[in-house]
Amino acid sequence: MAQKINEAHEHIAKAEKYLKTSFMKWKPDYDSAASEYAKAAVAFKNAKQLEQAKDAYLQEAEAHTNNRTLFHAAKALEQAGMMLKDMQRLPEGVQYIEKASMMYVENGTPDTAAMALDRAGKLIEPLDLSKAVHLYQQAASVFENEDRLRQAVELVGKVSRLLVRQRKFDEAAVSLQKEKSMYKEIENYPTCFKKTIAQVLVHLHRGDYVAAEKCVRESYSIPGFSGSEDCAAMEQLLQGYDEQDEDQVYRVCNSPLLKYMDNDYAKLSLSLRVPGGGKKKPAAAASGDADVNAEAAKPEEEDDEYAGGLC
Repeated sequence: MAQKINEAHEHIAKAEKYLKTSFMKWKPDYDSAASEYAKAAVAFKNAKQLEQAKDAYLQEAEAHTNNRTLFHAAKALEQAGMMLKDMQRLPEGVQYIEKASMMYVENGTPDTAAMALDRAGKLIEPLDLSKAVHLYQQAASVFENEDRLRQAVELVGKVSRLLVRQRKFDEAAVSLQKEKSMYKEIENYPTCFKKTIAQVLVHLHRGDYVAAEKCVRESYSIPGFSGSEDCAAMEQLLQGYDEQDEDQVYRVCNSPLLKYMDNDYAKLSLSLRVPGGGKKKPAAAASGDADVNAEAAKPEEEDDEYAGGLC
C-alpha cells in the first residue's frame, strides 16, 4: 500500500512539472499533466486513499478542461463522483456527475450525458427520491431533445412511478399523461392501455372522478383500446366507484390485470376505496324483496278468478 501511495505522489509531482512554464516553455502541457493525474488517481484508489484519489481525478478534470478536451474532463468528474459514493458522500458525488453531464452536452455527446444522469438517479434513488426524480427528468429531456423517444419514455416512466411512491399524485398525473402521449407517438398502443389504468388509479386517489373518466374516454381513440380487457376493467371500476359499489371496485382492483402491474401501481389498486366508505350490493335482500312481491301479487290473481265470466 505504501508503495502505491509513493507511486501516486510521483505521478502528482510529474503532473505539476508538466504544468510549469518557463522562458523556453510558454504553455503548460495539460495533456501530459492530465495523464499523470489519472495515473495518480488509480494508484491512490488501489491504496484505498479515496479522498486523495478524488482530488487527483478533479485535478485531471481541470487539466482536460484547460486543454478543451471536455469529454475526458467529464469522465474524470464522474470518477471523482464515484470516489465520493464509495466514501458514503453520495449527494456530493451526484453533483459532480451532474456537472459531468453538462460537459458531455457541451462536448456534443448528449447520449452520454443522459446515461450519466440515469446512473446518478439510480445511485441516489435509495436515499433521495425527489433528487432521483429530478435527475431522471433531466435525462429524459436530453433524450427527448435528440428525438430519442424510446429512451426518453423509459425515464419518464421512472419519474411517474417515483412520484406515485411519494404520493405526489398531482405531479404523477402530469407525468403519466406525458408518458402515455410518448407511447402513443411511437405507436406502442398496448402500453398506452396500461398507462390509462395507471392514470385512472392516480386520479381516483386524487378524488378526481371526472379526470379519471376523461382519461378512459380519450383512450377510445387509441387503436385496440375499445373492446380490450383494459377498457372493460376501467369502465367497471369507474361505474363501481361512481355508484359507491364496494364489491365491484374490490373485484376489479384485485383482478390479475391490476394486481400484476408495476408494484407502485398495484399498491394503488389494492388501497383504493370508494368515497364515503361505499356499500355492498344487498343481493340476498333483493332476492327476498322479489319473493315478497310475488306473494303480494297472488291474492290479486285469486280475486280475479271469475273476471272472464262463468264460461
